[in-house]
Amino acid sequence: MHELGLLRSVVAAVEKVAAEAGATGVEAVGIRVGSLSGAVPEALDGAWPIATAGTVVAGARLDVEMVQAAVWCPSCAAEQPIDQFFALECPVCGTTTGQLVRGRELAVTHADLDVPAEPHG
Repeated sequence: MHELGLLRSVVAAVEKVAAEAGATGVEAVGIRVGSLSGAVPEALDGAWPIATAGTVVAGARLDVEMVQAAVWCPSCAAEQPIDQFFALECPVCGTTTGQLVRGRELAVTHADLDVPAEPHG
C-alpha cells in the first residue's frame, strides 16, 4: 500500500517536530494531497492508524486537504484545472502545455501538538 509508506514519512516528520517542541502527544496532523499524487484519500484514512501505532502521533486526527491539479495555459494566460496527468492540455482552449502548477504534492500543513505548559515560579 503506497499510502502507508507516504504516511510513515509524514509521521516521522511530525515525530521530529514534536520531540523538538517537547510535545507529549499530537492532536491532529494536516496534509495537502494533490489529485495527481497517486494517493487515495480513503486509503490514507485507513492507513493512518497503522502508520501512527506506537508513536507520539497515535490517536491524532488526520486532516486531508485535496488539491485539484492545474496547468498553466500560455494561450489563456491562466491556470486551468485538469483531471488527467497524461492530458497536459488546457481544457478551455486545447493548447498543449507541460506546465503542471499543482496536483502532485503531498505536504504536511500542520501538526497540533500537546506541549506541557512551562511552570511559573
